[in-house]
Amino acid sequence: MSRIITIGREFGSGGRELGRRLSETLGMAYYDQEIINEIARRTQLSEEYVQAVVEHRPMFSFPIHIGRSFYPAPDPVLEQNMAVYREQANIIREMAEKSDCVFVGRCADYVLAEQKPMRLFVYADMASKLKRCREKGPENEHLTDRELKQKITGIDRKRAKYYEFYTGQTWGDKLNYDLCINTTQTQIKEIVPAIAGLVR
Repeated sequence: MSRIITIGREFGSGGRELGRRLSETLGMAYYDQEIINEIARRTQLSEEYVQAVVEHRPMFSFPIHIGRSFYPAPDPVLEQNMAVYREQANIIREMAEKSDCVFVGRCADYVLAEQKPMRLFVYADMASKLKRCREKGPENEHLTDRELKQKITGIDRKRAKYYEFYTGQTWGDKLNYDLCINTTQTQIKEIVPAIAGLVR
């Protein structure tokens, strides 16, 4: 069975960088944007549309399997959102079967629960997230601290609602993860060796 790491993360916490560095250190495949690209190819939807779908909770605030039983003839937009999620889950399972791998986001911890992945959740205090976003963000992005804080909070709220909708679980709840990592005032590259040691 393949070794699998899934990473949930707060925006600006460095979770994506952690996933990439872990995959390099452990010689594992790394999947993030690649999943969006594959969904777009299979569904013939634009990558921009797919990205929007997987970053927003659909209309109803309960898990997908419950929603479908209550709404036998759902709204076409909701049905397309569900179709994108199902395709995403299929792609994640296929990728997990091919080799050892690291998945960032995409409800991969829930989708791959039967494969028993090592489930990480990465978080940080707001000051650290602001600093990291300033360092890693687009050069042409000129947001005030208040505007950037609103952006971070808004993205995390959407991630939480998306995760809750499709899994019925609480995003960021420590009981859903094997290791919660606080990256406050931390250089990601400095903690990767220790985490890689746990995986080994």
